Amino acid sequence: MFSGEGEYNHIEFIRTIDMFQEDFCIPDEIIVGKLHSLLTRTAKKWYYKMRQYHGKHDWSWWKSEVITKWANNSWRFKMENTFESAIFNSEKDKPLTLFFKQKDRLSALHPDMSDTMINIKILRKCGGELEHSIKCRCV
Repeated sequence: MFSGEGEYNHIEFIRTIDMFQEDFCIPDEIIVGKLHSLLTRTAKKWYYKMRQYHGKHDWSWWKSEVITKWANNSWRFKMENTFESAIFNSEKDKPLTLFFKQKDRLSALHPDMSDTMINIKILRKCGGELEHSIKCRCV
């Protein structure tokens, strides 16, 4: 499901659809026919308007339109700022929760970045107790 709201990840949505299409040999007609149930809220409203205005198209066309709509500078700026401003607070955050949120943000911003590089970028942002704990376990 993809809503296009909050900290959305349109790249993950596209990859999921592509994977289903490849793994299960799902034709474009079925993928496109299911978009109305896979998209929610803002994304669903956008889809209905686009479908009404542009008519029927294959999945590659819709994929391109999703990227055009949601991979914009405003989204990128928001995701980068959210990543940079997220700071671990041991009193209110669970380390894994923050880690996975940060990993999702970086994966959305840089879909081709390796897991190792993502982990390094996240660890560089760690400070205080968490940084000390991680360094002690890595030795």
